[in-house]
Amino acid sequence: MDQYDGEENYMPQEDDWDRDMLLDPAWEKQQRKTFTAWCNSHLRKAGTQIENIEEDFRDGLKLMLLLEVISGERLAKPERGKMRVHKISNVNKALDFIASKGVKLVSIGAEEIVDGNAKMTLGMIWTIILRFAIQDISVEETSAKEGLLLWCQRKTAPYKNVNIQNFHISWKDGLGFCALIHRHRPELIDYGKLRKDDPMTNLNTAFDVAEKYLDIPKMLDAEDIISTLRPDEKAVMTYVSCYYHAFSGKQKAETAANRICKVLAVNQENEQLMEDYEKLASDLLEWIRRTIPWLENRMPENTMQAMQQKLEDFRDYRRLHKPPKVQEKCQLEINFNTLQTKLRLSNRPAFMPSEGKMVSDINNAWGNLEGAEKGYEEWLLNEIRRLERLDHLAEKFRQKAAIHEAWTGGKEEMLQQRDYESSSLSEIKALLKKHEAFESDLTAHQDRVEQIAAIAQELNELDYYDSPSVNARCQRICDQWDSLGNLTQKRSEALQRTEKLLETIDQLYLEFAKRAAPFNNWMEGAMEDLQDTFIVHTIEEIQGLSMAHEQFKATLPEADKERQAILGIHNEIAKIVQTYHVNIAGSNPYTTINPQEVNAKWDKVRHLVPQRDQALIEEHARQQNNERLRRQFANQANVIGPWIQTKMEEIGRISIEMHGTLEDQLTHLRQYEKSIINYKPKIDQLEGDHQLIQEALIFDNKHTNYTMEHIRVGWEQLLTTIARTINEIENQILTRDAKGITQEQLNEFRASFNHFDRKRTGIMEAEDFKTCLISMGYNLGENEFSRIMSIVDPNRMGLVTFQAFIDFMSRETADTDTADQVMASFKVLAGDKNYILADELRRELPPDQAEYCIARMAPYSGPDAVPGALDYMSFSTALYGESDL
Repeated sequence: MDQYDGEENYMPQEDDWDRDMLLDPAWEKQQRKTFTAWCNSHLRKAGTQIENIEEDFRDGLKLMLLLEVISGERLAKPERGKMRVHKISNVNKALDFIASKGVKLVSIGAEEIVDGNAKMTLGMIWTIILRFAIQDISVEETSAKEGLLLWCQRKTAPYKNVNIQNFHISWKDGLGFCALIHRHRPELIDYGKLRKDDPMTNLNTAFDVAEKYLDIPKMLDAEDIISTLRPDEKAVMTYVSCYYHAFSGKQKAETAANRICKVLAVNQENEQLMEDYEKLASDLLEWIRRTIPWLENRMPENTMQAMQQKLEDFRDYRRLHKPPKVQEKCQLEINFNTLQTKLRLSNRPAFMPSEGKMVSDINNAWGNLEGAEKGYEEWLLNEIRRLERLDHLAEKFRQKAAIHEAWTGGKEEMLQQRDYESSSLSEIKALLKKHEAFESDLTAHQDRVEQIAAIAQELNELDYYDSPSVNARCQRICDQWDSLGNLTQKRSEALQRTEKLLETIDQLYLEFAKRAAPFNNWMEGAMEDLQDTFIVHTIEEIQGLSMAHEQFKATLPEADKERQAILGIHNEIAKIVQTYHVNIAGSNPYTTINPQEVNAKWDKVRHLVPQRDQALIEEHARQQNNERLRRQFANQANVIGPWIQTKMEEIGRISIEMHGTLEDQLTHLRQYEKSIINYKPKIDQLEGDHQLIQEALIFDNKHTNYTMEHIRVGWEQLLTTIARTINEIENQILTRDAKGITQEQLNEFRASFNHFDRKRTGIMEAEDFKTCLISMGYNLGENEFSRIMSIVDPNRMGLVTFQAFIDFMSRETADTDTADQVMASFKVLAGDKNYILADELRRELPPDQAEYCIARMAPYSGPDAVPGALDYMSFSTALYGESDL
């Protein structure tokens, strides 16, 4: 087997002619005949040939001519002298040309060729055959001898009794040669009539047909092959290579046609992707444009029910309307990155969306949406708290105002009476005492009036919708209170003027009045407190109210003693009246309070106490349930929040670290994606708990720092990050397969990228990227760096992703330029012409793709214009667009 030093330097190993400077006579005979015929097949193109292979190459002239014919290049001008030194000079020029093609000659010098050394001459010719006839054979990633052997195996696999394993005994029966001819030109040989036991007929048939119809010289003799135990491998390989080159033209035409079909299909797919991106971007931006004004509307409602409906509408938006748009945004970014990768792989210009529809524009619009969304939710909750507070204050105002108005009813008329003018002294005394009791009562009600005014002021400050009616009622109460004060002062002065006329006063009535008035006021205050509505948000607050209520109940025994003492005074008065037959007209002159009223109010107080107990118990149970909901939500949120952060960090490490192949990373990421998707029920459960919390109007939670908004944003970012990372790995695989990048090269690219990605974000900034290029040997000026940045950063973000980095590096290290492939395809289809006929293109391509290509080509317009013809530039532009092709 021939061994190669490096990729291009061929170094024949020690073989048959290297052993003892001898060749097997049978092999030497076969090589002489085969190599001579091979050389003549090329020299005939120059109008000459050789007869004796070691003699005719001694002066180096025909050797140089042979090399010019088979390479298509011009060698240095030969020496025309007949001296030995001239011959050595010519042979050296030929050997130098062979060495310039990457061939390392072993033990072959010009002197041996000039001296006619048969072994060295045959070795030199074999080296030339290897380099120019066999080296460039490539089949399914194998080349040279292995590629030629694989080609023979593929072509002869369907034929019975043919098993090509080498280039010597596998060809002795001749069926292998006949199978190759029949595979490509079945009309030349009736393969079914051939027999394995008749090798002579098989070999002669193949040699004769190849020479007559395929222009392959007869390089072997059937008798020599049959009589030799092991035919010469080099002779057989040389002859078989002629079959390969004879039949490879048709295969190249098929390859070129397939390449064109593939390019056209990619172009059509890319155009569809561009249309889909534009539509999806327009729809998403229009939805954002419609949604933001709704979220920015801060027009408050007057009632709690209306604001609750706004909150429910916002929950529907979060739960039903936004999640599909999040998926659309993620899919839009994935489609954009995939399209850009496909365009770069086909050397097409980067896709630039319409103005205002860049990925950055969509991200900015999405950021505005989320900002409006956050502000809207905060506003809703604040408005609900405000309305709740307003409703509580308004109800409290109405209760206190009603109690005060009930108390003041008739008080002005009473104060305006002039009954003291016709009353007796005792009556005057009674009126005076009664008035003193009234003043005491009036003073006791001062706090309630101040409370009513304070509540009205607070309602005004909180912008209560019914503030005008509240203000009007408050103003009436204050005006009436001022009037009562004035009237009280006037009546007091009048009574005092006549007090000297009064001498007798019933001390018992006075004592009753003095004790009954504050007690009555205390009962009214107690009833007011017991009926007072309350609003709490924590269990500590309800516990405080319960403690205060228990303290109040502890005062009831003392209050009952006071009630009994007051009633005792009334009973003593009645006893005195009954005992001394005192003539008393009407009720107690010093007070309007009577024992029946005291008992009735006392009964009312005792009735309200258990009602207050029940209300506090129910509120305590509600606050306990709220605390349970807080802890239930916090227990889940304190697990889910760190889990999301951990997954984000793990995904970042997978996309940056260099463990395994891209397929391993992709498999790992998809496993992460599956585990993340399987985690969704826990997020939904947390959403349900959050729904219960909001329905219970719970606005704070001291057991966790995580809110539902934090969890939602983190979850959406996690889904977007895993989808984007998987897409990046898939694009890297596309790039690797399209550009032929090895895993070692990818690891080197990743190591370089990670080294200069100083912030460890997976994206290099422009200055870091420039430093990376300089470290890799690039001599960068400002213009050159700007050109490279326009390739890796078409959106001008000032950032370089790893996908763009490997696209650029693979493009820089590519073995074959796209332009060369297009030229090769054009040459195969055009043949020896400088144009392609449209009918030829229709014949080679599927109808829809041929018409797609022709419709985008300009007619050939050279000096010798041919109607319906297509030149190379139009051909390449139709396939790849306006580029540097």
